[in-house]
Amino acid sequence: MSFLRIALVLTCLSLTASAFKFTRLDKNNSALLIVDHQVGLFHLVKDMPAPVFRNNILAHASIGKAFDLPVVISSSAPVGPNGPLPHEITDMYPDVKVIQRAGEVNAMDNSEFRAAVAATGKKQVIIAGIMTDICTAFCALSLLEAGYEVFANHDASGTNSKEAADAANDRMRAAGIHVLSNTAIVADLMRDWRSDPGAATILPYLDKFFPELGFLTRAHRAAVENGTVIPGEIN
Repeated sequence: MSFLRIALVLTCLSLTASAFKFTRLDKNNSALLIVDHQVGLFHLVKDMPAPVFRNNILAHASIGKAFDLPVVISSSAPVGPNGPLPHEITDMYPDVKVIQRAGEVNAMDNSEFRAAVAATGKKQVIIAGIMTDICTAFCALSLLEAGYEVFANHDASGTNSKEAADAANDRMRAAGIHVLSNTAIVADLMRDWRSDPGAATILPYLDKFFPELGFLTRAHRAAVENGTVIPGEIN
């Protein structure tokens, strides 16, 4: 490779590195979207076990409560086989009107939904839905086109196969959508355990929805309260 070509490659790499910007979630500029998490559509989800997915969609909905985010909820043809939203979600947000779409597959094709998202006044949106490749991806891509920064919660979006989920997540990433886990979304919204909301709010949230970490913190608390060192433990 000639010196000129090496120099060009190094220049391109330098420009790429300098152009990168870490887009972070801002709890003061974020809205939570719950799209088509309906009890009928739930049966179509095969890319994760049903108990895991149930936990994940409730964890997604609870982000709004934990960080006091504006919430937009929509369902698709709820009087048909798609069914209603789980009562755990509607009970969580009794004052949020569920936007019931009569036929639009893409929630952003519904004028009431678009108006509700705009009315939040936020430029970052956190979205999850059933199915990942349709209800989440179509809406997320349209939101991106409309000028929003879009964060897709892949834990709380489900579809009929892992292959379909992977393809949808790849499509969204390629377009510039941030595809994150639920815990990554929570961590970025919080940023600092000393913030508000911080440890006092988020540790109980994680204890409920991320039991591995929840039981780790319980073990730590028990060790502190008990104060016993077992012989053989490393000093």
